[in-house]
Amino acid sequence: MVETVVFDVGRVLFRWDLRYLYGKLIDDPDELEWFVSTVVTEAWHFEHDAGRDLAEMIAEKKLQYPNHAHLIDAYATRFVESIPGPVPGSLELVERLDDAGVPLFAITNFADSFWAEFRSGQPIFDRFRDIVVSGTEKLAKPDPAIFDLAAERFGIDPATALFIDDNPANIAAARGLGWQVYHFHDAAALKRDLVARGLLAS
Repeated sequence: MVETVVFDVGRVLFRWDLRYLYGKLIDDPDELEWFVSTVVTEAWHFEHDAGRDLAEMIAEKKLQYPNHAHLIDAYATRFVESIPGPVPGSLELVERLDDAGVPLFAITNFADSFWAEFRSGQPIFDRFRDIVVSGTEKLAKPDPAIFDLAAERFGIDPATALFIDDNPANIAAARGLGWQVYHFHDAAALKRDLVARGLLAS
């Protein structure tokens, strides 16, 4: 039986893509793709999610790409623009689970400073009992240590918790530690799974 539900945030609850920000700053589609695959990349961003110092990252990147300094600075000052809004249907599922009395938690790969700015404008997170943020803990999924930390802090048994994430590596890590898991693709399919588990009425 599932007693608690643990959500990922990016691409499960909220849309996220660096292109949402840089599409406003780079007109040429080919240049945009080059920039987000070569300069400000998801792999580089992951370093900040895992706790690396932002000022250090920005300074290093600007030395590598001095002609793109203003765009690199935008990562630091305008990051929340890479999160344009909720994944359709997902927040409604959070509300329904909470209204049904299901304890809700989250584990998110999110830089500490960016999280503080983003969280302040999203009341949906008031429905969560606790949230483990990678940048705060300096641990990031799929490192097993962040799942162990979360289970201890939340006071839950992974065997009775359902972990929902869009990333296959994170799903595999949680499954290997005994969590029940759901690989997220869209809210409609997740709703069907939650209904089948008896967590939501149809």
